Amino acid sequence: MFRGINVVSIAVPDLAAAKAFYGEVLGLGAPVYDLPDAGWIEFATGSDAGNLAITSAGPGWQPAHTTTVVLNVEDCHRAHRGLVARGVRCDEPVTFPGYVTFCSFYDPFGNRLQMASPAP
Repeated sequence: MFRGINVVSIAVPDLAAAKAFYGEVLGLGAPVYDLPDAGWIEFATGSDAGNLAITSAGPGWQPAHTTTVVLNVEDCHRAHRGLVARGVRCDEPVTFPGYVTFCSFYDPFGNRLQMASPAP
């Protein structure tokens, strides 16, 4: 029935600041869909597996920590160093030998995301 993920969205309290963070700081580039009047800005993630959207947060919004967007990277340790150099709050990478290396990082509003790469 299902054939993959189309898009995952993250609610943010400041759409313009989020557009700059996700597009420039995280390097996702120009949005594929830029509809701030509709409260929706969508970015490609570098594969056909699905896009990442930021949406306007509603009343009572809290940062997301329970559902986690995990983005693929070639080398989690190198990507971690790159994000830290850009001022992004990051946890230390964790490796499960033979499986995965992953790292949590946070947008300016406290939403948790992760990146993952194959374990060395």
